[in-house]
Amino acid sequence: MGTQARPVVVTDLESVNVVSPSRPDSAVHHAEAAVAGGPTSSAATRARPSRPSSSTEVPRRHEAVSSKDFRLFKRHKSWLVPGFVVANILMFIVTMYVNNCPRNYGSGYCIGGFLGRFSFQPMKENPLLGPSSLTLEKMGALQVDKVVKRHQAWRLISCIWLHAGVFHVLANMLSLVFIGIRLEQEFGFLRIGLLYVIAGFGGSLLSALFIQQGISVGASGALFGLLGAMLSELLANWTIYENKLIALLTLIFIIIINLAVGILPHVDNFAHIGGFLSGFLLGFVFLIRPQFGWVNQKNAPPGYIATRVKPKHKTYQYVLWVISLILLTVGYTIGLIMLLRGVDLNDKCSWCHYLSCIPTSKWSCKAQEVYCEWSQIGNQLNLTCVSTGKSNMYTLANENPYQLQQLCSQLCS
Repeated sequence: MGTQARPVVVTDLESVNVVSPSRPDSAVHHAEAAVAGGPTSSAATRARPSRPSSSTEVPRRHEAVSSKDFRLFKRHKSWLVPGFVVANILMFIVTMYVNNCPRNYGSGYCIGGFLGRFSFQPMKENPLLGPSSLTLEKMGALQVDKVVKRHQAWRLISCIWLHAGVFHVLANMLSLVFIGIRLEQEFGFLRIGLLYVIAGFGGSLLSALFIQQGISVGASGALFGLLGAMLSELLANWTIYENKLIALLTLIFIIIINLAVGILPHVDNFAHIGGFLSGFLLGFVFLIRPQFGWVNQKNAPPGYIATRVKPKHKTYQYVLWVISLILLTVGYTIGLIMLLRGVDLNDKCSWCHYLSCIPTSKWSCKAQEVYCEWSQIGNQLNLTCVSTGKSNMYTLANENPYQLQQLCSQLCS
């Protein structure tokens, strides 16, 4: 995005010539997501306070304060977001270790057999180069039945650290690097860390209320939370940015493109929407900046007394903070109660399923799960696909749930 118009900030301290952070792009995180969450051009640049009015008499010897004296907003070191990236990659490696495709399915069935137990499920079963759905379920994937009937609410958090395949984890981690590091540098690890986890939880919660079948994994809800927070941060700190309209329109365009990708099949767009809405509200709570007048007075040279004390935040910022906190608290509480009672929001909203997938002549939005009936005498297994009616007889050395899943998938395809 372009840069924002520099609003004139009149202060009562003529001798304090505030200089914006030395990095010219220190606030350009508003467009750090591309169509798939990657980087784009700069979104917005913080405004620099102009020379104040000369109506206040001050000595000339303190004509200006250089950027070496203080930085307008503190710039933090980024270590938590890189830590999140490492944690996600390690979790994927552990998941592949647990999956152990050669042992459960046979080495000839797996992709990348040279990787040993880290080899991938066949493309027909998992085109993202990853583990089986049974392994993901075992590792903590979001499955509504287990959340509701077995009270495993922890899956709402654990699922955001799991990924379905190499392509999945790489896409999400690249997006996290480009979006998250800049945000952490601007606002610090505590606020961005809380925002990431809470927004991910919000995405999982909305997903569980609408998608009752199958499993869901991935950090996309948390990533959309960061996008939503960037939008609300721009709105909440509107007066300190220049070319704000260009920045706003560009960021909205990026968000729309990202959400539009979610209408493809096998993409959990409800997690994206839930994460985005959570992040948008959390941005008003965590990412509000003090206004320039207050910063100028705080960093004034010793001995100067301001003729008018500036408040730290504007009134509209306090209002947005209170409203957002209330909406988040009420929304999460109601959502959790409905989920634990087994409510399916599709019954209350007949058209909402189109938000996650729009059927076309090229693809169907129906669940692709397969089910088989089986009977076994000795080592002879008789398997029948429920959806197609196909039947076949197999010889098994031992009963293995992973192998049964493989044979069922082959039979029903």
